[in-house]
Amino acid sequence: MDQNQAELEQLIQRMLQLIGEDDQREGLAKTPGRVAHAMRQLTRGYELDPAEVLNSAKFREDYRQMVVVKDIEFHSLCEHHILPFFGKVHIGYIPDGQIVGLSKLPRVVDIFSHRLQVQERFTTQIRRCIEETLQPRGVIVVVEAQHLCMQMRGVTKQGAVTQTIDYCGDFAQADKRQEFFNLIRG
Repeated sequence: MDQNQAELEQLIQRMLQLIGEDDQREGLAKTPGRVAHAMRQLTRGYELDPAEVLNSAKFREDYRQMVVVKDIEFHSLCEHHILPFFGKVHIGYIPDGQIVGLSKLPRVVDIFSHRLQVQERFTTQIRRCIEETLQPRGVIVVVEAQHLCMQMRGVTKQGAVTQTIDYCGDFAQADKRQEFFNLIRG
């Protein structure tokens, strides 16, 4: 067991004690190890470079029309309460001489979603990474998510969906955004 795992387990064990649980009872005895392992898995995005993922599958291609990958499922943790938020990401880009292997766009989403996040930053990080790495004529990212921090605590509003959007380049034109929205709404 590495040092980080051991320290996380100790913190989880102490948290159980502080909330009034018997950290030695049968159902909780192995919980610190399980939670520590889960947290490391849920935050593995810090160990990966999304630009490197895109660069590994960049190809020269004289294609200059919109490319859309929609309905990319994700799960992340809200940095304010460390509770899950989840939903779908829709990405569009207009190449300018370079395309990327399509599976790399969901990988970028996966990397950023496996960090403590707020939805607004998450949306912008995806857009910025694609923009800086591929240098396309435009990028648009839409994220639709449900936040358990709104459903389980605080206002406790079930079914509320938060949408965020970030775009640059050719997507500043309303007709390009509308074309993208028509494609993702099917």
